[in-house]
Amino acid sequence: MKKEVLILLKKEIKNLDSAAAILRYSYDNCRKIGIKKKFSYEELDQFESLTSRFARMSDLLIKKIFRLIERLDMEAMETVRDSINRAEKIGLINNADVFSEIRILRNEIAHQYQADEFAEIFKQVLLLAPVLFSCVAQVKQYIKKYQVR
Repeated sequence: MKKEVLILLKKEIKNLDSAAAILRYSYDNCRKIGIKKKFSYEELDQFESLTSRFARMSDLLIKKIFRLIERLDMEAMETVRDSINRAEKIGLINNADVFSEIRILRNEIAHQYQADEFAEIFKQVLLLAPVLFSCVAQVKQYIKKYQVR
């Protein structure tokens, strides 16, 4: 079973690299646009891409990568918060509270329909995306012990 989990983890790390690259692209574009009171339709499209990619990458980290690492370490967590706390404990992330904010923001992205609140979500995504980028490096460092490349 461990071999199967390692194969899955290797696949998800490739997905993580792709997700991080496209998130970085959107992040860089949206940082140039900046936060403002009114966005053009093109700018809204750019930010919509950013927020979607941010949400997907946070899901990939929390729901797939962290869970696979838990399986390899033989420590199944019951809740998302448990997984986040454990990720902090083993060094996958620096701060569980910040990652909980990311999870809350991800849910807000999925359920936000009011245009007057978009700017605040965009601002938070620009602020928290670097945390996801940092997590990628920390995950890769941690899984070296499993010889996953």
